[in-house]
Amino acid sequence: MIYSPQTLIPLAKRFSPEKYVEGILAGDRVMLSRAITLVESRLASDQELAQKVINNVLPHARNSVRIGITGVPGVGKSTFIEAFGNYLIRNQGKKLAVLAIDPTSQRSGGSILGDKTRMDSLSTNPQAFIRPSPAGKSLGGVSRSTRESIILCEAAGFDAIFVETVGVGQSETAVHAMVDFFLLLMLAGAGDELQGIKRGIMEMADAIAITKADSENIVKAKAARAEYQNALHLYPLSGSGWMPKVSTCSALQNTGLDTIWQTIADYLNLTKSNGYFEKKRHDQNLQWMYEAIRQGLEDNFYAHEQVKQQLPGIAEEVKTGNKSAFAAAVELLKLV
Repeated sequence: MIYSPQTLIPLAKRFSPEKYVEGILAGDRVMLSRAITLVESRLASDQELAQKVINNVLPHARNSVRIGITGVPGVGKSTFIEAFGNYLIRNQGKKLAVLAIDPTSQRSGGSILGDKTRMDSLSTNPQAFIRPSPAGKSLGGVSRSTRESIILCEAAGFDAIFVETVGVGQSETAVHAMVDFFLLLMLAGAGDELQGIKRGIMEMADAIAITKADSENIVKAKAARAEYQNALHLYPLSGSGWMPKVSTCSALQNTGLDTIWQTIADYLNLTKSNGYFEKKRHDQNLQWMYEAIRQGLEDNFYAHEQVKQQLPGIAEEVKTGNKSAFAAAVELLKLV
C-alpha cells in the first residue's frame, strides 16, 4: 500500500519512542509511515525522536536486499518497478518496500509525488509498501532521510527494498552508497547507446536491463544488450569480483524479470561468500556517519544567530561584486 506525508496524522500527535518501535516491529504500516515522516522532518524535536526510534530498531534491520534502480527519464522505471515488484512478491515470496524519490521543484519547492498514481497494481498488494518522498535539494535524487527510511522498512519486516532515483543525470553516487545492488535501466533505439550514458554510472552498475523489449523493439533491445555487454568488458572488475551482466525485459509482457532476479541472486551469493557484501555494508555505515556530520555542521552553521544576522548583508555584497565569494565564506565561518 502507498503511504505519504499528506495522509498522515499531524506530527503534533506524536507517540513515545517505545510506541513507534513496538508498532514498527509488529509490521504496523501506519506507524512505519509516521516514523518515516519523523525522519523527513527538519524540526529538531522530530529529529531527536526519530533518532531514538532508529537506534532502537537498528538491531532488527539487517535482513534485506537493498536494490537501487535508476535510468534516464522515459525508460519506464515505475512500470518496471511495479512489474518486478509483483514478480518478487508472487514468485519469490518477498515483502517489498519501495522508496520512490520524486523530483522537487527548485523554484517552488513542490514535489509531484507521482508514483502514487503510476503503480496501481503494486500499490494494492498487501505485501508491498510504497513511500513516495520528495528529493529536496539532494544530489542524485535521493532525499537525506532515505537511509533512515531503509532501516525502518527493514525493521518492519520488508526483505526487499527498492530505492528509485529521479534519474536526471545528476550524480548517482548517493544511491549507490546505500544499496547492495545497483540496477541501471536503459532504452534501446534511442540513439547511440554507448554515448547516451555517463561512463561513471555504467561503472557503478551491477547490472543493466534494457527495458521495453517487446513487439518490434525486441531486435533493437537484443542489439543494445550486446553493445552494452561488450562495453562493460572494457571496464576493470570492481572489488566485489563481479562482472556486470546485461539483460532485456518487458514490464508489459512480464518477460526477463526472472533473469534479472537470478542475476541479483548470483551477485548476492558471490559477494556474501567472498565477504564483500558485509564489507560494503560496513563501509556504507561509515559513509553515512560522515555525511550526517557534514549535514549537521551545515545545519548548525545556518542556525547560528550571528550567521543569520550577517548572512543577508554579506550575500548582497557578493551578489553585487563588492566582495569575493571566498572572502565572504571565510568571514562567515569565523562567526561560528
